[in-house]
Amino acid sequence: MPYQEIARRGGGIHSSVRDLRGRSEDDLFALARPRLERLASYGTTTVEVKSGYGLSLDDELKTLRVIRRLAERLPMRIVPTFLGAHEIPLEYRSRDGGRAEYVRLVTEAMLPAVAAEGLARFADVFCEPGVYTLEESRVLLEAARARGLGLKLHADELEPSGGAELAAALGAVSADHLAAVSEAGVQALAASGTVATLLPGTMLFLGRARQAPARALVEAGVAVALATDFNPGTSPTVNFPLVLTLAVSQLRLNASEALVAATVNGAAALGLADQVGQIAPGFSADLALFDAEDVREIPYWYGDRLCRGTWARGVACHPYEPRVACAAFAPEDERTGPPSEPSPR
Repeated sequence: MPYQEIARRGGGIHSSVRDLRGRSEDDLFALARPRLERLASYGTTTVEVKSGYGLSLDDELKTLRVIRRLAERLPMRIVPTFLGAHEIPLEYRSRDGGRAEYVRLVTEAMLPAVAAEGLARFADVFCEPGVYTLEESRVLLEAARARGLGLKLHADELEPSGGAELAAALGAVSADHLAAVSEAGVQALAASGTVATLLPGTMLFLGRARQAPARALVEAGVAVALATDFNPGTSPTVNFPLVLTLAVSQLRLNASEALVAATVNGAAALGLADQVGQIAPGFSADLALFDAEDVREIPYWYGDRLCRGTWARGVACHPYEPRVACAAFAPEDERTGPPSEPSPR
């Protein structure tokens, strides 16, 4: 069933909204913490966490407060993004004038409250036919910018709709997805400072044949970043090295381009290129140690967890795991004795 049809029937994002609205802050914190720890175990040290499954003033603020609490208590670098314009809630879709009413709620109530509490660094909008129109997206992003938030955009994920061009025109820090970006969108991004964040795991999980045109973006001079898009509906993976595999095998990036997209350009997509994404003097000690002799092994051993430890700001966010061989597989001269036999019962 197509993504849009699932949403029309009340599934997808709407299903997650029903779930989140019934949960407390403590419940959400307890669910999120082990997920972040699993992300760290695959080498991720910086995570952008978006809201967008509350779609009401109280539930969006609840989500962002949980994200702030996670950022205060975990060593990982967590960047909060307000995504109140992730969908039009079903209760607004079902009545005349509901779309415009919800857009006003986001611009006149949610954004001021988010800004007043300092709960987000960025604001994002799902600009897609059937979700938010190009003009609605512009209104929402301009309202966010007026409140001091940086801009991001879900752009041209399923159909070409001009999202990339809008992101470039507004100076968004990133345009995310871009699986259906047009040639005009590629050129608009190339002429801007907007980073193209590609999410190949999403298209894989949705079973769609078309991925973002990474080669065209790179060759046009666009800065390309990669991310998991870890979410309940379209990319439930914490395995960032697997995304590097998809970048090479599906997006046709070479290993060096994929590595740059995962580090330096990923930092740029969060406005952090002067702090993280490089091992260099003056940069934060955000490090991941992999059990590999060559960096190309990270995408090569697809699905494997080669990460042995991660540190953010020099503090362990995934404890160091030395490689330990099972005694049964050790060379005979290194064994302490034969593998023990189970006792008969």
